[in-house]
Amino acid sequence: MHDLTALLREYDLARAYTDELWKDLTPDEVTWRPEENSSAIGWHLGHQAHVAHFMVRNLTAAEPSPDPELDGIMDSANPEKFRGALPTVRRLTEFRDTVAERVHARIGDIAAGRVGAPTQLAVVGSVLLTALINHEYQHDQWIGEVRSASLGHALPDDPASDRIGRVDGYLTLNPYA
Repeated sequence: MHDLTALLREYDLARAYTDELWKDLTPDEVTWRPEENSSAIGWHLGHQAHVAHFMVRNLTAAEPSPDPELDGIMDSANPEKFRGALPTVRRLTEFRDTVAERVHARIGDIAAGRVGAPTQLAVVGSVLLTALINHEYQHDQWIGEVRSASLGHALPDDPASDRIGRVDGYLTLNPYA
């Protein structure tokens, strides 16, 4: 298993790769749904952050949602037709950035031992970050497919990390590399 500081760098690398996939797109491209029963790139962006917050909140520290109005929209348990309209690109960006700051703050506290049961939470934090990174890349695969096949944009290079490889076509962090 990797140390938490190294995993936070991998988390940032995964988020930076996500940004390369969408930051140059127009708001219309971010909110466009390729099919009626598929999600827009913007939904995937919000969902990535929603899951990160949900997992950190439930596994390491109970804290309120940074944007409760987005919880129902970004929850994959809700069928697409019941999720509601996507927020603006600006609001999505702020949501993603706020969640990432919270992930860093909580995992930073765990890494520094500023929590109860710091050794146990370090194990939880390591597995948690690995899951968050791989979840980010899971949705990046779909975002990349829409970006290239449907919207006609080139894909960025894969992230430069000796811990990242492809499994079944998906970028994946190997927790044992």
